[in-house]
Amino acid sequence: MNAEHTLQCDLLLRNARYLAPDMTIKEGQDIAVCGGRIAGIAPAQENRFCARETIEDSRLLWMPGLIDGHIHTSQQLLRGRLLDEKPVIWKRVNVPFESRLTEETSRLSAQLAAMEMMLFGTTGFVDAGGKYPEVFAQVYDDAGLRGRLSVMTNDNPHAPESLRAPSVEAGVERLRAMKRALTGSLLRPIYSVTTPTAVSEGLLRAVFEAAAEDDVPVETHLNEYASEVTEFIERTGERPFIWLEKEDLLRAPLLAPHCIFLSPQEIGVLARHDVRVAHCPFSNCGKGAPQTPQLLASGIHVGLGSDGAAHGGLDLFREMRLFRGVMNVTRGIESADSCVMPAETLLTMATQGGAAALFEEETGRIETGMLADLIALDTDAPHLWPTQNLVHSLVESASGADVRHMIVNGRLLMKNRELLTIDADRVRHEAKRLFEREPWLCRW
Repeated sequence: MNAEHTLQCDLLLRNARYLAPDMTIKEGQDIAVCGGRIAGIAPAQENRFCARETIEDSRLLWMPGLIDGHIHTSQQLLRGRLLDEKPVIWKRVNVPFESRLTEETSRLSAQLAAMEMMLFGTTGFVDAGGKYPEVFAQVYDDAGLRGRLSVMTNDNPHAPESLRAPSVEAGVERLRAMKRALTGSLLRPIYSVTTPTAVSEGLLRAVFEAAAEDDVPVETHLNEYASEVTEFIERTGERPFIWLEKEDLLRAPLLAPHCIFLSPQEIGVLARHDVRVAHCPFSNCGKGAPQTPQLLASGIHVGLGSDGAAHGGLDLFREMRLFRGVMNVTRGIESADSCVMPAETLLTMATQGGAAALFEEETGRIETGMLADLIALDTDAPHLWPTQNLVHSLVESASGADVRHMIVNGRLLMKNRELLTIDADRVRHEAKRLFEREPWLCRW
């Protein structure tokens, strides 16, 4: 092609193999990245693009970055503490632990979470909220990740004082202050309450109404435990989603993490109001198995979440593989359908479903015009090669450790597994010193 018809771009993925939105593999394509977006895709032999930086490696598979629809940054330092604990873990362990975090420990928690997400291929996330969202924002902004941040709002008199809003008005103002602070970065706000059974009806209403008024999505843990559904019915006479609809509180976009125990009527509410769902397979498999095939058949956007590092880490490839097994054992056996959760569906949930949970519709797919949030996997490893179906092998065998490069908003954040925006050695050193200096961290 003549030079005058060549598109100058910031970064060129030369002669690339990539995962297309229909979950097929495309070979021999040039992917041009410019201004934070995918500027064009064309067969490599056409030589349509030139760039200041080029990446070309026949071993790589490029795919959309994974998106964690539900992470608890505040629980990063709880790794290894929750396995085999009796329920209800969040009341007995998680909340008391989070109440003791300082700005210093919160910063380190966010740095460790950012490192883990980047090394495992997660380019975007939705955080459930913490004491110091401004600290999280600075860390994630410096790292270059895309995400939604919140304050976990609670007015329960039994909640630790450091996490409790003194009034409904103070709780809502804290959310709005966070919203005002998140400007000029890839981080956006999401309003949050802990869970409907843990807060007053006044705060629950106020947060949902503020979200609608401020044009901000809202999220809260919903239908995670059967006991919580029963408790909500005892309080209101209705199941959670039925009550929210009847009270006209679903005017703001809603992300509902977990959603394990849903009635058919509630599934109808989710579909009518375009509620986004984030399943957390490893965390939830001790509680129950969601009705995901029915949700997807109803047109509901479903993504995947890790539920934070305290629940086994932030590797969404692991969550996909585990969820395939959970769905086969629960939904597949009852219908004699061994393909109840196909590999293509799982990959769609971790990418496009995650984009829906993030309320960012311009990511999650490799297409011209989309935001350039991409990862590259080394498919030459023994557990991925040779393969008769690479899409299947991504779900069966891939892990976050196979991710070689990461691009977010057109910017290289990791190259050849070297983090470019975080000093990993320094963060590890600070984490080691913290555990030596603060023994209470090990007693939860």
